[in-house]
Amino acid sequence: MDVSQYLEIFIDETKEHLQSLNTQILDLEQDPENETTINEIFRAAHSLKGMAGTMGFKRMQNLTHDMENVFSEVRAGNLKVNGTMIDILFQCLDALDEYLTTIQSTADEGVNENENLIKALNDQLNGGGSASEAAPAKQEAATETAAEAPADNSSSDSEKAQWKSITLDESQKTVISSAVEQGMNVYGITVFVEASCLLKAARSFLVFKAVEDSGEIIVSNPSTQDIEDEKFELSFSLIVISGDKLDKIIAAIKNVSEIEDAYGEPLDKSAYAQVEEAPAQPEVVENKQTVENAPAAPVAASPEPKKEAAKKPAAAKPVVNRTVRVDIEKLDVLMNLVSELIIAKNSLVSASGTNNLDRGFNEQIEYLESVTTNLHESVMKVRMVPIESTVNKFPRMIRDLSKNLGKKMELYMTGEETELDRTVVDEIGDPLMHLLRNSADHGLESAEVRRERGKSEVGSIFLNAYQEGNNVIIEVGDDGNGIDVEKVKAKAIEKGIINEEQAAAMNDKEAIDLLFSAGFSTAKVISDVSGRGVGLDVVKSKIEALSGEVDVKTKLGEGSTFTIRLPLTLAIIQALMVVVGEEMYAISLGSIQTIEDVPVSDIKFVQAKEVINLRGTVIPLIRLHEVLDIPESEEKTDSLMVVIVKKGDKLAGLVVDKLIGQQEIVIKSLGKLINKFKIISGATILGDGEVALILDTNAML
Repeated sequence: MDVSQYLEIFIDETKEHLQSLNTQILDLEQDPENETTINEIFRAAHSLKGMAGTMGFKRMQNLTHDMENVFSEVRAGNLKVNGTMIDILFQCLDALDEYLTTIQSTADEGVNENENLIKALNDQLNGGGSASEAAPAKQEAATETAAEAPADNSSSDSEKAQWKSITLDESQKTVISSAVEQGMNVYGITVFVEASCLLKAARSFLVFKAVEDSGEIIVSNPSTQDIEDEKFELSFSLIVISGDKLDKIIAAIKNVSEIEDAYGEPLDKSAYAQVEEAPAQPEVVENKQTVENAPAAPVAASPEPKKEAAKKPAAAKPVVNRTVRVDIEKLDVLMNLVSELIIAKNSLVSASGTNNLDRGFNEQIEYLESVTTNLHESVMKVRMVPIESTVNKFPRMIRDLSKNLGKKMELYMTGEETELDRTVVDEIGDPLMHLLRNSADHGLESAEVRRERGKSEVGSIFLNAYQEGNNVIIEVGDDGNGIDVEKVKAKAIEKGIINEEQAAAMNDKEAIDLLFSAGFSTAKVISDVSGRGVGLDVVKSKIEALSGEVDVKTKLGEGSTFTIRLPLTLAIIQALMVVVGEEMYAISLGSIQTIEDVPVSDIKFVQAKEVINLRGTVIPLIRLHEVLDIPESEEKTDSLMVVIVKKGDKLAGLVVDKLIGQQEIVIKSLGKLINKFKIISGATILGDGEVALILDTNAML
């Protein structure tokens, strides 16, 4: 069977199972006796094993099979959870993650057998004391007995006829009687699975499929749900209605791999004869003539009841999730189409403003505006995913850092359900990881220092996410040492980033901003955790590439908080359209504080730079015609149109010539050609077909 078509689904679901296992094993470390957690881990490992086996990834299947064995013993109470076991299990998850990475890049799992991990898992099984040693042996013996059972002459007849123990209910008897009257055959079938089969549920599913090609399964023992959950030994039985001969059905079953054997017989009429065994009315039994005529009732049964009754066993199956996996590229195509629709709408709006068109046309334009806005919002909702998928891996990372650094620490997270555009969520993982590592390595003090300062020995790291208007805020912080500004300045002087004179003139905020310089690190020792100078500069560049900003607040001896502000979406934004010279530009509304009409007489100079005093706050002015190299208008005015923009705590006033108004715009990338010109973040197509550049106020500030 060609399974390559399922590779994408396999990769997605494996990621989910691995994340689930990481979370559950962390919980188990805190509460080793929690049965619910143990069962969840067993189920996830079992699912992974089944998926890997179906896809033909044998090494991955073997490793998860041994993990499942360990949890089978833990679940049975024969093995106790200990620290060594937890460490081994986390190493197994890392190995599975390695397999997955290889599968993603090559569609193959690679050649690493991970024998050391398999041995370590088996050592756990064998070294868990006499009870745990006896239990696997007992289980093995039972498995062997079950595997040999069909071949054992003394019990073969009863084993083969397991289907006889199935009790049919009235509706099933009605269906069978009706089918027999219509010339169909009814068979009882018992299927034996090989003892070495690792995927009993998958093989059983293929058996069901093979049988259903020839007929209809009325009932199974165990139930379909139990078979799906592998709650059976090495055999199961079916009652089947079919127009085909029994030999054909048995041959189809035996054709399924890892099926040892299958047996069947036509069903005896007494098994489903309703009238003789379970008369509907007491008086019918007394009248012999009525009893003889009774078979007419099942014949008269309409096709509808038959269909309804046949469907009954399937009701035991779990309800399927009402969700669909959609490739992000397909959503991108849909988003592009919505973008083009908005551009077309803007063109019509532009045309309606210049011509004397009738009222009906304007109403249609307004209706189109409403539809496109709603369509855009709907597509955006489809693209929005919780940041949970990214932040869920961090508790495991903090646990490992705690062991590596020899520091006690706890991670507290809130707002995992906060949603962001999928493209942003995919990119935000690395910056958050760097910030958390920074908190663990640089932020938190050693247990001794914390004791001296009257703090708890266990350091606290927190990650909070929440929505604020059209932005998502993510805070990463700790209750550690905070940032020593003087130490940062000294390191910057040592690295030649600034000189002593500049350092002396710097305020605390400017000094802290030095941490985001490329290659800057205050670590005395290069470690695996941090100190290679690839930390905070990566954070800043990644966040700004996502049109976001990062800010730091710190207090020496008490801790630091890094605040990341990100736009909800990167594709379509609300913008203020302005004119500078003869060119039109767009400024994102999210970065605008206010718009002011400032008299020229109010402009002052500080260190030869133009500033204004706006309600007690000194704000520097940026004349856009100078920054953008556009000839200044010769027309002199008594006042300036100033757009006040903000980035964290910073404010600046952008001097523009004219305001056009608010507009929904589609951001189009300008590619690598304009990467060096940082103050332009993209372009948009206007209603009249002209192109307007989008200003990046963060870069200006």
